[in-house]
Amino acid sequence: MTRANIPPRPSRPILTDSGLETWLIFERGIDLPEFAAFPLLETSEGRDLLTEYWELNLGVATARGLDFILGAPTWRASAVWGARLGYDAAALDRINRDGIAFMQDLRDRHQGPSNVMPVWGSVGPKSDAYKPDQQTGPAEAEAYHRPQIDSFKAAGADAFTAQTLTHSDEAIGIALAARAAGLPCTLSFTTETDGRLPSGEGLGAAIQRVDDATHASPASYMINCAHPDHFRDALATDAPWLQRLGGIRANASRLSHAALDNATELDPGDPVELGALYRQLREAVPSLTVLGGCCGTDRRHIEQIGKACV
Repeated sequence: MTRANIPPRPSRPILTDSGLETWLIFERGIDLPEFAAFPLLETSEGRDLLTEYWELNLGVATARGLDFILGAPTWRASAVWGARLGYDAAALDRINRDGIAFMQDLRDRHQGPSNVMPVWGSVGPKSDAYKPDQQTGPAEAEAYHRPQIDSFKAAGADAFTAQTLTHSDEAIGIALAARAAGLPCTLSFTTETDGRLPSGEGLGAAIQRVDDATHASPASYMINCAHPDHFRDALATDAPWLQRLGGIRANASRLSHAALDNATELDPGDPVELGALYRQLREAVPSLTVLGGCCGTDRRHIEQIGKACV
């Protein structure tokens, strides 16, 4: 792995962005059918919004001289979700490539001599992330996610991350597709309030199962879309799998996924407190390097995370 692909794990953190979709909905009043941000790439107004969002976030890293991962807004740009929005396979290939190109342009305009801004694609689960009865087997997942990963590869992405994964079977398929495509990947699981995946699997068991099935091909693992209070007890271990955990993108709110799905107002939590919780997690698990936010977070949270963890 090179610095351009997957950043190493230095003593200083590597920042990434916050909660794009909740920022668009609650802060800018944008309607996002199917919770999909990628259609914004189709218009100049949408691109302006995406530029505003990323410049707010990456400005935190630039001010501190930190590396920053630029993740394309392609979490929903796969076959099932794309079809619901009128995108066929050719249109999805185009929009995924456009997403990478958009982030490469941001990188070229903002990357300096003292920091690095790798461009990553973003993959989401095939089914609704919070309905664990809708699970995707490894072979099905490999076939389903491969076209999107191929689009990232063709566009020159440095790597990609798969976020809000709810069970190990789909993670295995994504890792196999990434290995076949020759593109490094980081797999990010979400947890419920009990620290377990929505499937009921323990976090460590899921990571170990993926590593066993793929010869540890993922570059690393992350946790996203859960508050630190929900999963920090699961990290209180000295089991080997913990050293495979490379990053956190937590929610601002302590609410459960079910409560967040039904919320009509944003719960931004306490940015200062969230930064302190990240610092505690990094002290306990030094391999946690990539730090960003998920639902309910914005530039304020990234600022406090960077401030607390540098």
